[in-house]
Amino acid sequence: MTNHIYPKFGYLRSKEQADGVVKRHPIVVIGAGPIGLTAALDFAARGQPVVVLDDNDTVSIGSRAVCYAKRPLEIWDRLDCASPMVDRGVSWKVGKVFFHDQLSYQFDLLPESDHQWPAMINLQQYHLEEILVAKCRANPLIDLRWKHRLISLKQPADHATLAVETPDGIFTMEAEWVIACDGANSDTRKMVGAEFTGQFFQDRFLIADVAMKADFPTERWFWFDPPFHPGQSVLLHRQADNIWRIDFQLGWEADPDAERQPERVIPRIRAMLGEDAQFSLEWVSIYQFACRRIDNFRQGRVLFAGDAAHQVSPFGARGANTGVQDIDNLAWKLAMVLRGEAPEALLDSYHEERAYAADDNILNSTRATDFITPKTKVSRYFRDAVLELAQHHGFARPLVNSGRLSVPTPYATSALNTPDEDFAIGEMRPGTNAADAPISVAGKPSWFLHCLGDGFTVVTFGKATDKTGIAIGPLAAKIIRVGRDIEDPSGLLAARYGASPGTTYLFRPDQYVAARWSGFDETKIIEAMLRATGQDSARHPAGQKELAA
Repeated sequence: MTNHIYPKFGYLRSKEQADGVVKRHPIVVIGAGPIGLTAALDFAARGQPVVVLDDNDTVSIGSRAVCYAKRPLEIWDRLDCASPMVDRGVSWKVGKVFFHDQLSYQFDLLPESDHQWPAMINLQQYHLEEILVAKCRANPLIDLRWKHRLISLKQPADHATLAVETPDGIFTMEAEWVIACDGANSDTRKMVGAEFTGQFFQDRFLIADVAMKADFPTERWFWFDPPFHPGQSVLLHRQADNIWRIDFQLGWEADPDAERQPERVIPRIRAMLGEDAQFSLEWVSIYQFACRRIDNFRQGRVLFAGDAAHQVSPFGARGANTGVQDIDNLAWKLAMVLRGEAPEALLDSYHEERAYAADDNILNSTRATDFITPKTKVSRYFRDAVLELAQHHGFARPLVNSGRLSVPTPYATSALNTPDEDFAIGEMRPGTNAADAPISVAGKPSWFLHCLGDGFTVVTFGKATDKTGIAIGPLAAKIIRVGRDIEDPSGLLAARYGASPGTTYLFRPDQYVAARWSGFDETKIIEAMLRATGQDSARHPAGQKELAA
């Protein structure tokens, strides 16, 4: 049915299997989907060698995950992947919601200008994975191993022992840390005996990837109870290569085997597009979904990310986008632990922060599902009334829920944050991902986020210090002074950070705000760095040293 030519990645027998030697690796990633590949790239970017095991030898079949949000694009930009994704994909920011055949509500995901990346791109998962695989294959720190299936995992005191099956048989390898990115049906999760609980939804949905040339605008269109599919919902998205993604709600009683047959799918599409529409089917799938998460993202020396750690409904594009942010949170922490710059206990904050985000996503996802698929007559009456009122009354529009689109969850209550003392201007509170802004460096245009992400970074406005760095023990941060190292020609950087002369921010290696102050104070900065790495300042000497300029 599909015209896409899927690449085949060759199986290679590893030297350790050929030699019969049990080798211990610092990091082994299970699963080479978008999350596992992102993990490999992020660990490598932080200087850590990584082995990736995948039981297949190609990319995912069908479009699958399709919408990627601004924050994951910023993460992939740090990993030098975002530009080819945006070039290959379809950028959009406007969504429209219809009730019957009338526009009920529309929204703009990026209402302000001067951001480097679009609010959303649509790109078939196989294209995205091909970009990530190419980046991984070009990185000498990444060892991609195809046709390697994990069949058992045990955890002695200081490592994990993995039995792996390949076309050449079964061999044993060891890992200091295992990153499980093997999806919603994770075998690794079963191997460690983790709980995976939540709500399972009975509604079935049909996904059809349709090849056609159409003049629909590049927007997200969602219909409630349209005349061409009465009583149900429909979602339309444009993808790359003139492929359009259409999701049809089918209800509880739909027969998945019958509904995926072309003789059932094609009439639904013709009812939507018109009898004369010219199109062909690329891929068809029937899905149900659940909203649930693992009991703890850390299970000893195994850390879970992506769908292996949490599942949400597809409404709001919170699946893969959330998984990429899991890795963004985890990679810097594990790299610091491996380098001896932070205690192992820092990894417990991975669960604290990302379980908090997962619960937020599950809450939003469940609310969207309840609005899209009302379970009672009363809830259906409420939904339909909201959709009708939203056409003419602004108060009703925030109640319309066709899926709240993915945005980062602030780690508002994280133990790694240093609470505000004297600074309460602006939205960039501790626990918030950094807002981008246009800047200039040495007279050339750039973006603020390009200054962040390698390690801890202090950004101060004005002439508060002449130093270029600050350190305590193995912990170090570079100091960027606005007006010396970077310029803010538009004033947008200062505006977005509520800054005046002296304003100082400490950013974590994942570009999140760790602390902020109205003035520059070395002692407070060091205390905040220690706190952000799970350390107690009382256990460290008061001595500080300036990094070399």
